[in-house]
Amino acid sequence: MSKANERLLGTPSVYQSTLELTPTSYKDHCKRLYYLVEKQRELCGLSQNVLSTISLGAKMGISECQSQFRSQRWNCSTFDESTSVFGGVLSIRSRERAYVYAISSAGAAYAVTRACSRGEITECGCDGKIRQKPSKGFEWGGCSEDITFGERFSKEFVDAREDNQQAEGLMNLHNNEAGRRAIRSRMELVCKCHGVSGSCSMKVCWRKMAAFSEIGAALMERFEGAFQMTYRGGGVAISSSTSSRVAKKLKNKLLVVDKNMKKPTKKDLVYLDDSPDYCERNQTLGVLGTKSRICNKTSKAIDGCSLLCCGRGYKTRWIDLEEKCNCRFVWCCHVQCDICRQRKELHLCN
Repeated sequence: MSKANERLLGTPSVYQSTLELTPTSYKDHCKRLYYLVEKQRELCGLSQNVLSTISLGAKMGISECQSQFRSQRWNCSTFDESTSVFGGVLSIRSRERAYVYAISSAGAAYAVTRACSRGEITECGCDGKIRQKPSKGFEWGGCSEDITFGERFSKEFVDAREDNQQAEGLMNLHNNEAGRRAIRSRMELVCKCHGVSGSCSMKVCWRKMAAFSEIGAALMERFEGAFQMTYRGGGVAISSSTSSRVAKKLKNKLLVVDKNMKKPTKKDLVYLDDSPDYCERNQTLGVLGTKSRICNKTSKAIDGCSLLCCGRGYKTRWIDLEEKCNCRFVWCCHVQCDICRQRKELHLCN
């Protein structure tokens, strides 16, 4: 696991010996993890594999973020030598931050759910309750992945640091939940037929999570349509009528900036601040800028040279590539390929 993944969890490399712990020592180990809040230490102590599973979820979140943002001006770049995984970018309460929190929360829920179905966490397993639900044309069987447990664990672990009395906390909590819901709404029904001579006299089905790349893509759509919010602090509102005055206690909440827009659902992403300029390098924020990024000169989308290069233009370079080609299976038992050489045109932002 890279240092970036460790810091996303607040997990220093010195503590990455979790897998080597004995069943009698990991609970004491969890109690000494000073970078976790009390609730997280408690959850860590549930099973020997909890911390490594959450670490895997963080790694999945970072990898998927970089995949989804690979053609954007900010490409979810991480920094191994920084005290913050993404530099200072996440200090701004932007839509990019909203995505990072959502995909990280989803990564935790996904990794825990999958670990449960594989028997890697002792406190959970397959979803037994699903078999109580009515089925039509099939029987419940196999191991349905227990997304309810994964969601609940992610909520308790990831949300433990957030303060719902602050604007930033409310934003993070909302986006964390959106990430988890992106998994539940895409659960798949997988079936297998049983019968004589290939017939399907009996069909057995179970539920499993969609590929994590589908979760990332769904959240990317929410990123594009994210809602900008403003914070309203709690207090007491006095409403007057002809006969009396009524005091009403107001909760801390986020409100849509544009009152003409509908309210975001729990599946939507929300943000508070406009994004910084990702075109130019900014060392303070850890923004690398788009200079020397590869662009697509024929595209009109964000990966096109016009938009990705922020109007600065681009230069063309030719490179020589060697690639395997004309591959064929040779009995027995290896694959034999030719080496093909070609020149490729690259376009780089000025």
